[in-house]
Amino acid sequence: MKAAMCTVPGATAKVQDTRKKSEPMHAAATMTLENAIEETDVVHLARSLIRIDSSNYGPGKAEGEATAADFVRSNLEEVGLKCDVFEAVPGRSNLVARFPGKDPSLPALLLHGHLDVVPADPDEWSVDPFGAELRDGLIWGRGAVDMKGTDAMILASVKDMIRSGHQPARDVVLAFFADEESGCSLGSGWMVKEHPALFSGVGNAISEVGGFSVDIAGKRAYLLQTGEKGVLWVRLTAEGTPGHGSQIHSNNAVVKLAKAVGRIGDAQWPVQLGNTTQELMRRVKLLADLGQDTDARIIAAATGFGSRFIAPSLQNVANVTIFNGGYKENVVPGRATAMIDIRYLPGQRDSVLERIEELVGSEIRVDIESDLDALENDFDGDLVRAIADTLRHHDPEAELLPYLFPGGTDNKLLSQLGIRGFGFAPLRLPADLDFPSLFHGVDERIPVDSLVFGQRVLTDLLRNY
Repeated sequence: MKAAMCTVPGATAKVQDTRKKSEPMHAAATMTLENAIEETDVVHLARSLIRIDSSNYGPGKAEGEATAADFVRSNLEEVGLKCDVFEAVPGRSNLVARFPGKDPSLPALLLHGHLDVVPADPDEWSVDPFGAELRDGLIWGRGAVDMKGTDAMILASVKDMIRSGHQPARDVVLAFFADEESGCSLGSGWMVKEHPALFSGVGNAISEVGGFSVDIAGKRAYLLQTGEKGVLWVRLTAEGTPGHGSQIHSNNAVVKLAKAVGRIGDAQWPVQLGNTTQELMRRVKLLADLGQDTDARIIAAATGFGSRFIAPSLQNVANVTIFNGGYKENVVPGRATAMIDIRYLPGQRDSVLERIEELVGSEIRVDIESDLDALENDFDGDLVRAIADTLRHHDPEAELLPYLFPGGTDNKLLSQLGIRGFGFAPLRLPADLDFPSLFHGVDERIPVDSLVFGQRVLTDLLRNY
């Protein structure tokens, strides 16, 4: 474990602009559109981060997070911010900095992202997943969506503010975590336990998987992530009598486990609307001109591609993700195991776990491997109002809608410190882009125009909130 401290210089100190000087006017006039795009700071930062392979392969196995953190540190130090880097184990870097505001008595705002990505198989991609290729107005590569594009927006916004001499009203804490793609235990989870003082005074946080636009009956709306379902990863274990495959086996561990996971797979979970989804359904019905008695699943479908996230937020979900049993064709094993990924609605952890235990039966042992609580914030408050006002300034058609993310982010761990976490990476997307499918997907990509738009919105939010 090692630490290198990160703070910010005096709030009123001006920082020298270290960017390249503008090209002569005649050169700029002949610059191609693609070259102009490449010169945009947020695009340069996103492509540079994507080119750093920071794949997280699972518990204890990752690469490139320290390299990515070094890149972030160099960019923040370039504009005068001093950064602290902390490692739970060597190479798993977490970076924190503080950008002082005019009034340190105001609750600080935390902007955070993660620097790891899920692995990518080059044989499945049409481009190099770590090449950050610029094609058809999009940046292609692993992490473009989840979430190096957002990391770049945060960096570009802060750098732009400092270079232009703007100071936020309140302190802005910046955090870039490791290990988000594998349970956060070496990232935000470890930081919350070991270095909570770094987040002292923070009231609200902004991060990923929210703020992107969806098309609802020809109208553009932006989904603000105000909550997250809880996460339970449980291991099922069946015990049986081992023996030769040629014999009769009435106590077969694999068979017992297969029946148990089959019951989980066949189980139906009812639609249940909490505070967030009730408000979302009400607003979508108005936008789509749907009747008051319209089924929630039909309302979710009216959000178009957004329904990939919204539909599973209407109910509890349990999926079998791993099944292990046996080690040789002619040997009946004495044990078989399976992993179940459970995503539960706020307040329903215990009832969902009880139902899983009922479904698998008394012969199957259920062990909890990961347990991250759900979170749900009110669609209200000064930050939500500032987000809505800033969005409408840049997109007068904007409608802001709350939604419950069916997955999980670092906001779950930060909520243990009393921090209200929201997903707001503002992206005005083409109506025909299936954005949610790009998370962890093959040929992950993000429109350049959307990144530029998002950086402008985020910069204005930091200036005015």
